[in-house]
This record gives sequence, C-alpha cells and structure tokens, in this order.
Amino acid sequence: MTYQQTLDFLYSKLPMFTRVGAVALKKDLHNTIEMCNVLDNPQTKFKSIHVAGTNGKGSTSHMLAAILQQAGYKTGLYTSPHLKDFRERIRINGKMVSKSFVKNFVKTQEAIISSIEPSFFEVTVAMAFDYFAKEKVDIAVIEVGLGGRLDSTNIITPELSVITNISLDHTNILGDTLPEIAIEKAGIIKKKIPVIIGEKHAETINVFKDKAKAENAPIYFAEEELEVKKSNKKGSSLVLDINKNDKVLFPHLTLDLSGTYQQKNILTVIQSVLKLRELGFVIPDEAIYKGLKNVKSITGLQGRWQTLSRNPTVICDTGHNKAGIIEVLKNIENTKYQNLHIVIGMVKDKDIDGVLALLPKKATYYFCQPNLERALPANELAKKAAKHNLKGKTFKSVKEAFQHSKENANPKDLIFVGGSTFVVAEIL
Repeated sequence: MTYQQTLDFLYSKLPMFTRVGAVALKKDLHNTIEMCNVLDNPQTKFKSIHVAGTNGKGSTSHMLAAILQQAGYKTGLYTSPHLKDFRERIRINGKMVSKSFVKNFVKTQEAIISSIEPSFFEVTVAMAFDYFAKEKVDIAVIEVGLGGRLDSTNIITPELSVITNISLDHTNILGDTLPEIAIEKAGIIKKKIPVIIGEKHAETINVFKDKAKAENAPIYFAEEELEVKKSNKKGSSLVLDINKNDKVLFPHLTLDLSGTYQQKNILTVIQSVLKLRELGFVIPDEAIYKGLKNVKSITGLQGRWQTLSRNPTVICDTGHNKAGIIEVLKNIENTKYQNLHIVIGMVKDKDIDGVLALLPKKATYYFCQPNLERALPANELAKKAAKHNLKGKTFKSVKEAFQHSKENANPKDLIFVGGSTFVVAEIL
C-alpha cells in the first residue's frame, strides 16, 4: 500500500473514536498488550511521562516535551487527536514520524491487526511505542487518549504521572460525577511512581490521595506547591512569575501559549519539572525559559487560543466542554473587538445545552458541523441554540460557515472558531 492507502486502511477498517464515538472503545487493555507483545514490548525500552486530565493535557504534554528537548534529551511526544496530519500524533524532537515508518509498521503488523481487530487508537499507540523504542528516545511524553485506567497508553510504567484536572466530559463513558471521572484518571497512578495533580477540587482530592496511598506513590498538588504572580499578556505571549513559598522561583517566564488557562497548566508543568530534577533529570533554568517561549515552534502545537489572522481578528481554540468553554470566554472577554462572530460546531456526545447556555447572546452565530459521523447536524445545533437565545444562520460545512463569517465581519471585529476540536481541524 502507498502511504495514503495505509491511512485509508487505518481510518476505514479500524473502529475510530473520533469518527463514531464510544462504540470504537475497547473495554480493557488486552489488544494493546497483545500488539506490544508481538513488538517485543517496546514500551519497556524508553523512559516516559504519562499525562492525563480532562482539559490541558495536550498543552501540558507539549510544554514538557519542549522543555525536555531544550534540556538536550531526545524527546518523544505522543498526543491525540491530530488536527491536520495523522503524523502529528507521533513526534521526536518536534519532527513528525516518517510516512515510510507508518507504512512499514502497518504492513509488518497486518497479520496481528487482522487477527485481533484492534481499534484505530490501539494501533497508533503501539506504533508510537515501537517508533520511540527503535529511535532510542531518552524520554517520551505520553498523553492519555481518554480517561486513564483503561486507556491504551496505560501499559507504560512512567518516571512520573501527571493529571492536569478533572471536569465533566465524556460522561457517557467515564461517569457523570467528578469523583467517578477522577477514579478513571487516577488509574494511571502506578506503584511508587510520583504523581503530580494540577488543579485541586474538593470532590476529587480524596480519590487521588487514596489511590496514591494504595500504590505507595508520592503525590504532589501543584496548586499547593506553586502559585502564579504578576501575570500579563505581552503581544501574543503570556508573561508571568512563578512563586514557591512566597519567593519568586521563575521570574518573567514567557509562554508563547497565551490563553489565560495556561496559568493553570504552567503550575502543573513547573511542578513536574521540579520533580523530574529530583529524579535525576538535568533540566537547567535556561531550558525551561527557552522551551516555554517556543512551545509552538519546537513541538508543532496548534489550536490553543491561536490567532489565525488580523483585520478582522480570527482566533480558534479546541476547548469543547463546559470547563474548556468557560476558559475560552475569559479570553474573549480579554480581547478588544467591535462585534463578535462565532463559528461553532459540536459532536453529539457532549453536554451541548451546558455549553450553549454559557455562550454570549450578543454575538452572530454561524452553525455548522464537522465532517464526521459523530457531528451534531448543524440544524439541530441551531435549534438547541435558539432555546438559549443564540441567533445565527446554518451552513452545510465548516468552510462555508467560516467564509460567511469573514464576509460579514468588519476589520475591528472578532471571529472565534470552535466548539469542537474537529471544527478547528477543518479551519486549520
């Protein structure tokens, strides 16, 4: 098969969560374990950091990878979903896995794929682990796909486990209360492996403490250890001080990820780096400063409060649940504009009414649907939005909705594109 035929095979033959939803998920780690057994267990041949969480795990993973790379480590990075190119999921030192590796992996593993019929995600996890092992990375940052306990990535024994936060998302799969979701995320906590928790929440703190105690794993809550001081936006960057015990630990840290929500993620990242130092990793301050200042160029991260153009200002963000949208709205409030235009599409298995209830009434909406089976039809989204007094027009595609927003907007207006990772992906 050619590379494109290989991708078509992966997309069409294997159950894919991003396309069809929960039916694509496997209820245990059996397939991943079996695939990795055939590959001589590549996940045991490199060091790793495991990152879970409802929101922020992507940004956190990319920031950690950028810092480790700047510190001189050959750094693998596994994330999902991809926005433009399948190979975004698997990177070493910011460079995407080669097309030839993807093609050869699927060719050589065709027998086991046909035999056990794994999901799309299970195959990509095994592919990433095989690639990192063969390329002899010093360390790999591995982002959980969904949940944690039963996620395919959870066959690794990392140097450090990281859980960014807990909020309501994928409730049809993970549970509809914060403690239930926390139990799934806490599933990545391993015996004697230190764990960093980003945001504290009264409903989930004991879930993590109890699991850490059961596993004899040292646990650290970033919000207890560190705090952000003097945060301000400078152009397209976020500049802040990080304090520890009322003393400035990192003055004037500059992040090229300017979303206000990065103030939460940065505490998780810095606390993780401090723990990695204790574990013997050599990470100079200079690597932290350089890495954080250049996350996007080092790792290729996109879609996090990303400015696409000016006059009018066009910004996209992949936030897609209530907690994510709340952060998006904070950023919109901090942006100067005359009129607000929102290009929005969503998928069926989200808390759609919960998100719509948060959105501003004083905006022009362009309702659309991303090109996948899970997408909520644009006319259904518009009907639900009307109940929340959100007014706008319906469009057959994301591209058409975006085009109309640009035609209607004045140079001083703001166009925001979001509601779903897949809407952002189509715009990018």
